[in-house]
Amino acid sequence: MIRIAPSILAADVLNLERDARRMIAAGADWLHVDVMDAHFVHNLAYSPETVRRLKEISPVPLDVHLMMDQPGRYLDVFLDAGADVLTIHTEIGGDIGGMLDKIRRRGAKAGLALKPGTGLSAVIPWLDQTDLILTMTVEPGFGGQKLNEAVLEKIAELRDRGYRGEIEADGGIREDNLARLTAKGLTVAVMGTALYRAEDPAAMMARLHEM
Repeated sequence: MIRIAPSILAADVLNLERDARRMIAAGADWLHVDVMDAHFVHNLAYSPETVRRLKEISPVPLDVHLMMDQPGRYLDVFLDAGADVLTIHTEIGGDIGGMLDKIRRRGAKAGLALKPGTGLSAVIPWLDQTDLILTMTVEPGFGGQKLNEAVLEKIAELRDRGYRGEIEADGGIREDNLARLTAKGLTVAVMGTALYRAEDPAAMMARLHEM
């Protein structure tokens, strides 16, 4: 069954707890938390304190995505705050293997993300050190973008290569395109606007879980 991870980036910033609880009550499997440093992407959000406070009220895992130039400096602080899944980007370079190993040694799942324009070859050397590959289906940094369907083939190729970890997609995912992603091998769908604006998020989540 597909896991649904509502992104708090789509929540009302003045009512994060209310909206997080609403998504959990609707059947969310994970909560997705984007952390942006205004360098790696042209936006700024959220802090370790946000993760810590969400951890206090969330019975579901926190899926923390570090869109940062230097995530290695912040791994411990986000793990201490309660990240259950911690994802870094392959585009940053540096000691990616060492960072992935550190995340796993701390007891969290290690994720590696790639932007839509980054070839799959960039993550291949690290597949054995990851629990999750995040294929961005929009340019990271802002919500509300349209899904780039070319990313479907990255998902299919990962499965063709025998990758058995979680494959996650983030960006522009809606009820009318999720089935095409799951058919390629997607196991975790990050959703924002479509869920938060739904009249009945629980009914939508139930339908999504059947895909």
